[in-house]
Amino acid sequence: MSSESARGADPVPPPPGGVLWSLSGDIRALLMLPAALTLQVAHPAVGAGVDEHSVFRTDPWGRGERSLSSLQLWVYGGEEAAAEGRRLRRLHRTIRGTDTRGRPYHALSPANYAWVHATGFPVYRHGARYLLRPLNRDQERALYREWLQVGRVLGIHDRDMPQTIEEFWPYYRGMLADEIERTAVVEELVGAGAPVPPPDRGPWALRLLLRALWPVLLPPLARFRGFLTVGLMPPDAREAIGLEWTDAQERRLRRFCAVVRMVVPVLPERLRYLPRARRARAAHREAVRRGGS
Repeated sequence: MSSESARGADPVPPPPGGVLWSLSGDIRALLMLPAALTLQVAHPAVGAGVDEHSVFRTDPWGRGERSLSSLQLWVYGGEEAAAEGRRLRRLHRTIRGTDTRGRPYHALSPANYAWVHATGFPVYRHGARYLLRPLNRDQERALYREWLQVGRVLGIHDRDMPQTIEEFWPYYRGMLADEIERTAVVEELVGAGAPVPPPDRGPWALRLLLRALWPVLLPPLARFRGFLTVGLMPPDAREAIGLEWTDAQERRLRRFCAVVRMVVPVLPERLRYLPRARRARAAHREAVRRGGS
């Protein structure tokens, strides 16, 4: 049990200036999220839950917007973070059924809920290597500690997650060997044939234009999404799921990521960081300035 829980206090999100503080609000983290989601739903129970209960097919843009807003709250939400964690647990209370192996599942079963959270660490670690910079050993350890903090915000007990990075890797490899499979939802997320409605967010004129062009735009966008999803997934997870990846694709990915690494750091902060992250960073700088004045 965490020290916060022992005192009855709300768990706190990761600290300003930490690895997650810099990583998860950067627009490059958006490119990593499909790989994390795909690794989550490669678990039979999680895949079945998403297949049967999620609106990702009928409202993909709304679901994506809500998921991103929730994720940002976990890291940058301050006092709102714990409330968001409680909301998510309430939302998942009724999600239950039978997985692809005929086993009953519940979304809040500790093993299932912990796996959904755990996938973020290896994907962030791997994606940072391509899109930002490789994390050194101290940064990896800090990232894992901060990811455990996020888990507590989500209501995951310490006993249900490996508490050190040394304990994490055997757990992770065991999950890849014993649980992970190429579920129906994985097929949809990495394939280019699943129907996706045009975006229903943004300015009215842009939505009309996208609706008109969507039959032409969707196929290449779906192929690119699949390419990034598979490419930014850790190789051992990719292999466990049975996703093909060639040397030629790896070279294309490296070229694309090299361009991203050059372009994004020179963007102004209002374009480089997501809105909540940008506001939190500005508020932290102001608090530091006032504290030092």
